[in-house]
Amino acid sequence: MIASQGRASSARHQHKRVSMLPTAPKRRVSHRLLLACLLAASLAGCASQPSSQLNSLPQRVELGAVPFYRGNANQSAPMALAAILSQQGVRITPGLLEGPLQLPQGVDRLQVSVATVARQYGMVVYTLDGTLPALLTQVAAGNPVLLRYQEGSAFWSEPRYALLVGYDRYKSRVLLRAGNNRRLLMDFDDFAAAWKKEGSWAVLVQPPGQLPAQVDRQRWLKAANELAQAGQEQAARQAVNAVGQ
Repeated sequence: MIASQGRASSARHQHKRVSMLPTAPKRRVSHRLLLACLLAASLAGCASQPSSQLNSLPQRVELGAVPFYRGNANQSAPMALAAILSQQGVRITPGLLEGPLQLPQGVDRLQVSVATVARQYGMVVYTLDGTLPALLTQVAAGNPVLLRYQEGSAFWSEPRYALLVGYDRYKSRVLLRAGNNRRLLMDFDDFAAAWKKEGSWAVLVQPPGQLPAQVDRQRWLKAANELAQAGQEQAARQAVNAVGQ
């Protein structure tokens, strides 16, 4: 009987040991679940940041007075540049810009040429951050944005210079003057992807006395210095005075 009790006691101890084995994996699963939840919350926070920035802007903006020059030649760079220079009071047409932009031979250097020619007309070329809120903030302040995005499909594509002149937060769409389209509407996501494919390049072409919205002082002074180096010393001094010492 003693032996029988010993065997029963041993069996109970073995049963207890077996029942305790799964607890460690449960703790590991709990830790993994906690980490997954924290990661998801972090990603959700990152995703909501641009959305919160957009929510601070007006619901809908359209800069209807911005000129439009139709055409797809030379990536529409002469048309877009002529439109924004006209908006700033310069009497110009796309045809008058083809020579200064060194077209058609210089089509591969247009990003540099566009900025160079804009400075020749005494304009400050102010680079914007590569985010959608940065662009829409300027549009909301009345500043059209000169940019380059990739136009096309799975079968063909090419860079296209355009002006961002409006947006609608409710419908999540931007409004462009682009190519042959005076009012080209694109979804936020489609536009952001097409813009990113061309390096997320976007600038303001501003008179030296007209500051951008939420101006970055050092960036503006750098742009003013580039204007001075282009031989526009008086305009550069005006730009420096506009932002203050």
